[in-house]
Amino acid sequence: MSHFVQVQEAFRIAAASLRSAKLRSALTLLGIILSTTTLIAVMAVIHGMDVYVAEKIADLGANGFTVVRFAFIGDWDPKKFLELLRKNPELRPDEFEFLRQRATLLGEIGMSGSTRGDVSYRNELMEDVRVLGATANLNVISGVQTETGRYVSEGDVQGRRMVAFIGADLRDKFFMGVDPIGKTIQINGKPYEVIGVAKRVGSVFGQSQDNFVTIPLYTFFKEFGSRRWLSFNCLAVDRARFQNAMDEVRVLLRAYRRLPPQREDNFMIFTSDSIMGAWDRLTGAIAATAMAVVSVFMVVGGVVIMNIMLAVVTERTQEIGIRKSLGARRSDILWQFLIESAVLAGAGGLIGVILAWGAALIVRNLTPIPMVLPLYSVVLGVGLSAAVGLFFGIYPARQAAKLDPIEALRAEK
Repeated sequence: MSHFVQVQEAFRIAAASLRSAKLRSALTLLGIILSTTTLIAVMAVIHGMDVYVAEKIADLGANGFTVVRFAFIGDWDPKKFLELLRKNPELRPDEFEFLRQRATLLGEIGMSGSTRGDVSYRNELMEDVRVLGATANLNVISGVQTETGRYVSEGDVQGRRMVAFIGADLRDKFFMGVDPIGKTIQINGKPYEVIGVAKRVGSVFGQSQDNFVTIPLYTFFKEFGSRRWLSFNCLAVDRARFQNAMDEVRVLLRAYRRLPPQREDNFMIFTSDSIMGAWDRLTGAIAATAMAVVSVFMVVGGVVIMNIMLAVVTERTQEIGIRKSLGARRSDILWQFLIESAVLAGAGGLIGVILAWGAALIVRNLTPIPMVLPLYSVVLGVGLSAAVGLFFGIYPARQAAKLDPIEALRAEK
């Protein structure tokens, strides 16, 4: 009998054994099912969040980076926050002008400020709207797209004009079914003419990204002041000189602030890679914790499988004796029970994958948590389950293979 036929026969016997004792098989597989479901669900969440963060949060472009006073990308530390608040001065417009005039490796450099305000139109009011002051090129740098009208222009910025570029939430609130261009809204009681509407972005972790209004930067300074969490938004001339462009900005800003060589930077530069790096560290910790939990479930499931397979060996002692008397070798019996154990565990892994896939669909449709089930997680889940079955099936399989055929035939059912 060829090895392929032997394996095929072992799979057939394993499947028949699963069907003949459905309740026992289900109880046996409970640990494997729970562990595989947990593993796949965690991987689906992490993979979905990786895609989500890359697209929604860390999308500064291949050549983009941002200079800020400070930012927490990773673990929140109140002591570190107070230290940075004391040590790092706010960015200033004169520093932006210095960089704009002297940086040679930047294709674009813009500046923005941010605060919160109340926006109204006629008798309608939206509270706690994000109010942005921006240079005319910020849409190019940050990828803001215009649905109707236009973005803030250089003439708007230099002329301190009272104009506004609004997000889709404001359009839906104030101008449903009406062209908003040319209408006048109030921001903290001051009138602004609407010049454009942004394309809808959607939400990040349930928080709308369309609840904003952008006004010209110098108008923002006039109305809200020039110390409102300014940031410098930069694009390198190309990807090849991306690191050099960051180094140039760092050196120029340190020189302008007259920082001695031994002093650390009192500002921060972050990129998409730094955001994703912090996110990867966070998800790595989550994955490690999940793997610890999964390992416990897998060991418990494996021990249960081993006990059940020992019981199966006892039940089928006469069958083993008959097969040996008909010429079956020890290796044939060994592989039969190993494959049966692996099929048993693999079936549990497959059920776990199906449950995790169903959970991912439910969570993705009912919550803002993005879940994406990667193909490798399915292969890993089923493969790991089968490997656990093989490992914990070795002892029962060896016990079956060592049975004396004469003693096995004499065994009572």
